[in-house]
Amino acid sequence: MLESPPLSLYVHLPWCVHKCPYCDFNSHVQRGVLPEGRYIDALIADLELDLATVSPRPLQSIFLGGGTPSLFAAEAIARLFEAVRLRVPCSPSMEVTLEANPGTIERGRFAEYRSAGVTRLSIGAQSFDDRHLRALGRIHTARETRAAVAEAQAAGFDDFNLDLMYGLPDQTRAEALADVEAALELAPSHLSHYELTIEPNTRFHRRPPSLPDDDTRFAMLTVCQARLAGFEHYEVSAFAVPGRRCRHNVNYWSFGDYLGIGAGAHAKLTDTDSGRVWRTAKLRHPLMYMRHAHDERRIAVRREVGSAERAFEFMLNALRMPDGFTRQDFEARTGLELERIEAALETGCARGLLGRVGAAQWAPTDRGLLFLNDLQALFLPGGPADNAGRSPLAAEWRHEPHESRSLAG
Repeated sequence: MLESPPLSLYVHLPWCVHKCPYCDFNSHVQRGVLPEGRYIDALIADLELDLATVSPRPLQSIFLGGGTPSLFAAEAIARLFEAVRLRVPCSPSMEVTLEANPGTIERGRFAEYRSAGVTRLSIGAQSFDDRHLRALGRIHTARETRAAVAEAQAAGFDDFNLDLMYGLPDQTRAEALADVEAALELAPSHLSHYELTIEPNTRFHRRPPSLPDDDTRFAMLTVCQARLAGFEHYEVSAFAVPGRRCRHNVNYWSFGDYLGIGAGAHAKLTDTDSGRVWRTAKLRHPLMYMRHAHDERRIAVRREVGSAERAFEFMLNALRMPDGFTRQDFEARTGLELERIEAALETGCARGLLGRVGAAQWAPTDRGLLFLNDLQALFLPGGPADNAGRSPLAAEWRHEPHESRSLAG
C-alpha cells in the first residue's frame, strides 16, 4: 500500500556570477541588480500554491541550491524561512542546507546565514589546485576555499560538505589524491567526491577538454575512496562522518517526497488517496517564473509517474546507496508488490551486481556500484536500454541530489 513518505523542500536560486563550462543546470549569469525581493515574493507565492496539493506533513529538510544561493543576502533568506515556517509544520530537528561558492562569501555572511536558520553548508571547492580551478572556470582560489571554511567554522558551523571533482582536464592521480588530502585537513563532516562528466549543452561539450583516460580515472577513484575509508560511504559519490549523512539527499535517494520551488525546480509528490505519484518542473527562466509564480503557468511540466516507471525510478535512486533497500521500503514508497521486479532482482544477483542482505533486503555489490548503469538498466520498463543504461525516462526525470554534482557557480 502506498504510504506518505517524508517531505522535504528544495529551493532553487538560479543566479551565478559566472557559468562554469561543465554546468548543465538551470543557472543564469547575474546581470545588474539581483531581484532579491521580487524573487523571494515569487518563491512564497509558489509555495502557497504547491501546498494546496500536498498532504499535511512536517518538513524534514530544506535545501537551497542553484546557481549560487550565497549571492542572496541573509535577510532575504531569513524572510523566506519565516514564510515557510508560517505555512508548513517543520520538524524540530529540520536540516537546512545552503550551497555556497567560496568566491562569493563576504566576511560575516556565514554568521548571518546561521542566524537566519541555516544549519548546514555545502561549499563548492571542486579542487585545491588553482590551475585546475581555472580550467573549470571557477571564480575562486584554493586560498578562498580555506578562508570560507574558516569563516564558517568561526560562525559555528560544524556540519558542512565540501564538493570535490576528479578526472579534471590533464589531472594526474597524485593531484586527485592531493585534493582529497587538502579537503580532509579542513575537517568537513561530509564530502561529495564525483567524476567530472561532459554534459550536453555545456561549453565543455562544444569544446571538449583533454581528460584523463579511463584507467587513470579509475585509479583516481580507487585511491581517493581508500583515503576516505574513515567516512561512511553511504551513496555512490557521498561520504559522511558517522551521523552526518545529508538527510535531504537521503530523502531523494529513498524515493521520498519533495516540494520544489523556484525557476526550474523539480518536485515529486505522493497522493495516497488516489494512489498516484506526480512529478512537476517549474518554468526555467527566472523572469518568466517570477511573472507567473502566482498562477498555474509557473508549472512547465506535470506528469504522473505510472506503475512501471515508478518501480524503475525507485530503483534508479535506491541502488545508488550501498545500504540498498528493503521489501518494505519498495512497497511503501511505490505502492507496488515486490514481485513486479523479482525477475530483475534475480538477474542482478546472478550477474554479481546485487546481493541479498537477510530475508528481505537487497544491496548493490562493489561490482554493482562500479557498473551502476548496468544494474539500474535491469529495472527499465520493458527491460534494459542501451549499454549505458539510459532511457528517455531517466534523462527527463532523474533529479540528482545537489551534492552529487556541484551547482554553486
